[in-house]
Amino acid sequence: MGLLSGLLGNATEVDIDNLEKDFEGLLVEEEQIELAYKVLRDLFVFTNKRLILVDKQGLTGKKVEYHTVPYKSITRFSVETAGRFDLDSELRIWILGDALPMKKEFKKGTDIIGMQKALARYVLK
Repeated sequence: MGLLSGLLGNATEVDIDNLEKDFEGLLVEEEQIELAYKVLRDLFVFTNKRLILVDKQGLTGKKVEYHTVPYKSITRFSVETAGRFDLDSELRIWILGDALPMKKEFKKGTDIIGMQKALARYVLK
């Protein structure tokens, strides 16, 4: 992923096998990472139980905030696929109590439909 893509908010899919060790102290019993996307240094991690937003802060990225969004708190979501002239996809998630959605952009080729399926699987239970 190029620096410019990261600065513009585009994300790339992360190999979840590489994340298992980093997240073993955060995951609860029977929780597994299913999808993960990286935006510059930050992560957008979908588990079978929740959405974890990882915000690395500061110049070194040693300070890290882990923000958990239980799937039951997600009131609605939308995806917008990439087109011929609009090369990025978008995911918007509305969280209970927030008026504005959380919005992430993904570069063309990202499995935005897979992300939508992961959200639907847990939000629509």
